[in-house]
Amino acid sequence: MDMTTLTALQGYSGLRGATRSEPAEQTAPGLAALARDFAATLQEGEDTAIAAMTGEADPHALVQALVQTELAVETAVTVRDRVVEAYQEILRMPV
Repeated sequence: MDMTTLTALQGYSGLRGATRSEPAEQTAPGLAALARDFAATLQEGEDTAIAAMTGEADPHALVQALVQTELAVETAVTVRDRVVEAYQEILRMPV
């Protein structure tokens, strides 16, 4: 093996870790936590609405829960729209 081949092999071995998908794997728990928080917000809004219908919660708590739920849903829809838009932009790229 000549020196340039050895140098190239060492360079490749050193940079091989850059191609791994570790950042995506580290992001997955964060996204799972966001999904759990979103589901918990929706569940709290539903529980408060049921409690208000049975007379166990005051109207102020119901309005507050509905506003929080609406904000969570609007945020989720906005994120979904941005992801779809980015995906469509990638599909439009020339290969």
